[in-house]
Amino acid sequence: MTRPDQIYGLRDLMRILSLTPKRMGQLRRLELLRPDGVGYTFRDLFALRAAAALLDAGASVRQIKQALVALRRQDPELEQPLAEVRLTVDGGRLIAQSDRVRFDPRTGQTVLDLEPKDLQAAAEATLVMGLVRPLSPPAEQAEAWFERASEKESDPAHWDEAIDAYRRVVEIDPTYAAAWNNLGLLLHRMGHYDEAQESYATALTQDERCCQAAYNLGSLHEDRGDVEMAIRHYRMALELAPDYADAHFNLAAALSRAGRASDALRHWQRYVELDAGSPWARIARAHLDLVEPGGPEP
Repeated sequence: MTRPDQIYGLRDLMRILSLTPKRMGQLRRLELLRPDGVGYTFRDLFALRAAAALLDAGASVRQIKQALVALRRQDPELEQPLAEVRLTVDGGRLIAQSDRVRFDPRTGQTVLDLEPKDLQAAAEATLVMGLVRPLSPPAEQAEAWFERASEKESDPAHWDEAIDAYRRVVEIDPTYAAAWNNLGLLLHRMGHYDEAQESYATALTQDERCCQAAYNLGSLHEDRGDVEMAIRHYRMALELAPDYADAHFNLAAALSRAGRASDALRHWQRYVELDAGSPWARIARAHLDLVEPGGPEP
């Protein structure tokens, strides 16, 4: 079970940081990616972003490892060197920076130009995936609590309040599928997997067309390491909503992890067709290139 502050999973990292299969392999070699089911904090996200930027700038995995070892030797109290110390590539060497300096890689691109506030915005955009906004809210009192919960759900510091508000909604109206789904999503983010699964299932019971609940069940099973159940629920979400782009993306990723790259191919392709302008389309295209060198045109 994840701790309350571990609010991002591997799929979130793929989206927020636009991680390609090659980049994920490099980050695993740096021991920055963890076993399935272990969550990540915003601090972890920043460290991963820094590592990815150094790799983009031309640093090798070996260079970064050596730099991390040296930094920890100089300051044993460093918990996450990549989040606490700025590193830059200069003439093929990694140079530590103690002041507020942006990365200026040899390619001429600014690769660490994503400040913490911008990374936070990208992370928050990922956190709201899978939420439901009802077209026709039920009773006025339930609606008021739903709106209160909606105001709190985007900030992890207020998730407990949002959960309490969603619980009030379903006490007033037990058929409110959107509230059950969103309650499940917050419980899921906080690592309360059993309660989250029950909430998602209740959402589907109250509204069998709630594709978001099916999608979120897939995400939950994937976080628990049950890829086959994840695949089953992502497929269910697509049966309910064939053009659900995020479900195509996650289904393709789950199939790839299960060693079924050829089955994943059409879902990567469909995601690109549905959301070509998304930064995450780069990930889908990278997977397509693994199966068909050259890949499809953007």
